[in-house]
Amino acid sequence: MHDDPATDILDATYRALCRHGYADLTLRDVAAEATRSKASIHYHYDDRETLFAALLDHLYDEYTDRLDAADGQTPIEHIRALFDASVAGDRHGRDQAFCLAMLEVSAQAPYDADVRTQLARFEDALSEHVRDAVAAGVATGEFADTVDPDAAADALVTAAVGVHARSTAIDGPRDRLAEATIDYAEAHLTADDATEAVH
Repeated sequence: MHDDPATDILDATYRALCRHGYADLTLRDVAAEATRSKASIHYHYDDRETLFAALLDHLYDEYTDRLDAADGQTPIEHIRALFDASVAGDRHGRDQAFCLAMLEVSAQAPYDADVRTQLARFEDALSEHVRDAVAAGVATGEFADTVDPDAAADALVTAAVGVHARSTAIDGPRDRLAEATIDYAEAHLTADDATEAVH
């Protein structure tokens, strides 16, 4: 158990989310996971929405730490590391239950502006890192000089989201899908017609 009750509650929320999913998650479930009273949860967080927003903030910090730590000897290796950090890496080894719960959360984004804004931060962070890696590849000549880093980042982030959704929804081979995506991207980023390939 953490010395910080608020952090302990966030960890309990993560476990409860994995166990119950997003739609059925209640503060009572979180209290049970944290072995605390429901009143103690309310002391730190007003309601379920406030608690879940805090959890997403917590997960975002962990996510951006993983992206910042991702590295490679070459730009394409850096992109592979970013994909691994985004698609394959997680504090609990990408629990399938957690991935399913987050897929459920993503389905709520079109109807909930707060959720949509918070989830967009994750994609924006990945997009910024990928854009920088692609720009570095263009600058060093590893990628074709016709590659647009913004367009390439849009395509790769869209692919990363798709890999996550597909592998979660059908319990597919996440690592194989991620590897295939990067191999395909590398072939086009280094091609003479790279401008057309990433649009």
